[in-house]
Amino acid sequence: MAVILNCLIEILKKPAIGEIFSELAIFFAPLWIALAVGLFVGWAWRPSWAVEKLGFQNSDSSANEEKNRVASSVNLPSCGSTMEEKEVIVSRPMMPEKELAVSESDLDRLCRLVEERDGGPTWHKMMEKSLPRWSYQAWRRDPEAGPTQYRSSTVFEDATPEIVRDFFGDDEFRTKNGWDDMLLHHEILDECAATGTMVVKWVRKFPFFCSDREYIIGRRIWTIGQTYYCITKGVPNNVPRHNKPRRVDLYYSSWCIRPVESKRDGQMTACEVLLFHHEEMGIPRKIAKLGVHQGMWGCVRRIEPGLRAYQLVRSSPDTGPVSHYVEMARINTKFNAEEVALREEETCEDASDLECNGEAKKPQHWIGNVPKVLAIGGAVALACTIDHGLVTKAVIFGVARQFARIGKRL
Repeated sequence: MAVILNCLIEILKKPAIGEIFSELAIFFAPLWIALAVGLFVGWAWRPSWAVEKLGFQNSDSSANEEKNRVASSVNLPSCGSTMEEKEVIVSRPMMPEKELAVSESDLDRLCRLVEERDGGPTWHKMMEKSLPRWSYQAWRRDPEAGPTQYRSSTVFEDATPEIVRDFFGDDEFRTKNGWDDMLLHHEILDECAATGTMVVKWVRKFPFFCSDREYIIGRRIWTIGQTYYCITKGVPNNVPRHNKPRRVDLYYSSWCIRPVESKRDGQMTACEVLLFHHEEMGIPRKIAKLGVHQGMWGCVRRIEPGLRAYQLVRSSPDTGPVSHYVEMARINTKFNAEEVALREEETCEDASDLECNGEAKKPQHWIGNVPKVLAIGGAVALACTIDHGLVTKAVIFGVARQFARIGKRL
């Protein structure tokens, strides 16, 4: 506080009125910028009337036309679409794994995340909420490369893993009920009835100062007992790109759905959903983290009412057949823990000793810090040469730090 007052006193000592106003404008500019960013992030989602004006329609005709247009360009062979409403368990896929959009390597990765042995950074808790019929906890971590990763644990009382699996996989109910108000458009581009693998196109709403985002994602579900490993990730494709909505290529959002003890009576009548999520949204990491932190609870608290509404719809005798999304979500591949462990052993044997044992990296030579030294040294020379007040020098040093970080990553 004393530093700010000293800066203001120095500015007011300027002999000319014009210099005082110019210095004050420079002094308060960061505050106005911070206020603008706060308004942008705070006003995160459009009102519902704006969604209607975008004109996205989930009609079967438009979905089928688009599906026929791009089916040949997605890396997933079509396996037919005839299936029953009952749950289907397949012990092995009927085609080579390499041809599927989601493979066993993705299952292995999710298993390591669930068991907290993926070798990533430590998770830091960021939120915890507890209500009578459900509870929620969230963590995050920042890897050295890539976007911030999020992990959450949601426990629903009086819910089975099967109904929760269908609930999260039913895109039609997402938009019809509105519990996921970010989802504007969805359609199935391709599918495999033998394994339940799907390639789906999503368009999701982003804050009004950003364009909406388009996702081409692969889905597949494995099961062991009553535990379901649901993989959802961005997949390579040749679907034409557009300026708007903007395509998101790096996307990972996968669940482990399993029964757990109820906090009320200790019976296995509750269901836990472990979610692991990260995506490259095209937004600076710090702004993205702030937006997620501010908007997380607003999104999460919609899930439980949506699940209860879904339970009521499914229990009603007048309810018609389930959606095609649910039919596909019920086709699961059975596996056992020994298979996953065996694949990991084979991978470790094929890798080098350095990769398997996680040996420490060699210390970086001082030459690696040359870009940082040059950037900071240049900033010092520039700040000492140009005399435009304390704020200007602070801005110069701030920009230099950013360049130094970029140079360090090169």
